[in-house]
Amino acid sequence: MSNAIDVEDTVDAPHSGMIPVFNPSTEEQIAEVPDSDQAAVDAAVARARDTFESGAWRKLPAARRAEVLFRAADIIRARSDELAELESRNNGMTAMGAQQIIKVANEMLIYYAGWVGKIHGESAPLVSDGLLGHYETFHTYTQLEPVGVVGLIIPWNGPFFVAMLKVAPALAAGCSVVLKPAEETPLTALKLEEIFREAGVPDGVVNVLTGYGETTGAALTAHPDVDKIAFTGSTEVGRLIVKAAAGNLKRLTLELGGKSPLIMFDDANLDKAIMGAGMGLLAGSGQNCSCTSRIYVQRGIYDQVVDGLVAFAQMLPMGGNDDPNSVLGPLISEKQRTRVAGIVADGVAGGAQVVTGGQPMDRRGYFYEATIITDTTPDMRLIREEIFGPVGCIIPFDDEDEAIAAANDTEYGLAGAIWTENLSRAHRVVNELRGGQIWVNSALAADPSMPICGHKQSGWGGERGKKGLEAYFNVKSVYIGL
Repeated sequence: MSNAIDVEDTVDAPHSGMIPVFNPSTEEQIAEVPDSDQAAVDAAVARARDTFESGAWRKLPAARRAEVLFRAADIIRARSDELAELESRNNGMTAMGAQQIIKVANEMLIYYAGWVGKIHGESAPLVSDGLLGHYETFHTYTQLEPVGVVGLIIPWNGPFFVAMLKVAPALAAGCSVVLKPAEETPLTALKLEEIFREAGVPDGVVNVLTGYGETTGAALTAHPDVDKIAFTGSTEVGRLIVKAAAGNLKRLTLELGGKSPLIMFDDANLDKAIMGAGMGLLAGSGQNCSCTSRIYVQRGIYDQVVDGLVAFAQMLPMGGNDDPNSVLGPLISEKQRTRVAGIVADGVAGGAQVVTGGQPMDRRGYFYEATIITDTTPDMRLIREEIFGPVGCIIPFDDEDEAIAAANDTEYGLAGAIWTENLSRAHRVVNELRGGQIWVNSALAADPSMPICGHKQSGWGGERGKKGLEAYFNVKSVYIGL
């Protein structure tokens, strides 16, 4: 293999075989990692359980745990170029995109490190009817206690960031973790384990297991000694996790699929709105569950917006991870590119019109052209399914109610966007859209302090912000009779 990445320290764990890891920009194999078997999962969970029960991490003073997490953030900052290069080679994302991923991941760690010394319950005096017919007085309080051993299962898009989205609050809460990255993109997760160890997290608190979802992931999800699973991925796999977690009634946080709508009204600032719609659609080559791929445009500006989005899609340079000028990178794999092409072909067969793009690129790497499609119908896969590629559909509408009804006509409810200069309309439509985060005159804005919570079949629970931290606690109520 060319320029292979050394991951020999990962192959000591039991495994049933090796998984090749490829650079999507070049199609070259760059590493191989174990497909960790049941014995490896058992061993990792046992290590996590031992550290949790012993209190090696959770019983440290809060100031010491915060200190370790801040130290890890310093290490990431110092190694950001190395991590970004590895992320871009493994995921195929552009160099600029990889630098941003490492930066926002580190901001997430810093945010949750700042919470460590601020975690507490509530207390109150209480007078209640007693069992013997007279009042009883209590001092009551609640305690927040780490949930225990958590399994964290992450996808291949933005792998370092999504890993941190789960690991940082889990460690801030005092949990011990087993992290399973996607088989396509395991390399920065392995570095993350190394960084936390260097920062001072005790051995066995953070455990990374590489492997396929149907083997390693399934074994981790069903493991009786795992107290919680946090998963980001498809709704289909989310349903399987719900079933597997039933054995010991694991706590679940699920961030699942999306088919996010964008509604552009005729009073929008079109220069900003067209660029925002383009970035909301094509960021990460569309490989983002929040990408706004259903674009509803008021009829009076429809032709102008189609022309603008076509021009925007055509002007963005596409290239590999080693091309400093590229804005759009490849898809993650040939399998994913074939799936995207199949959804587009189904739409065309049903009468949809490809205005630009619509083809795999004739070059090395898993590239697919930035694609704009019109003349769709609501029953098409283009409108119903999460594509996870640089493909957007533009649909005309006449009035506000029509746009809201079309936007909500989906099993998903992850995100959405509105472009309008009318403040009253913006608030009305925000109130009616069913989604966990809504942008007004913005595209894909995010901050560690703001939660994202999937509605409908886009997930259970929430991540980021205080809500993301609370997901890793059990609550205990205490009554002290006075």
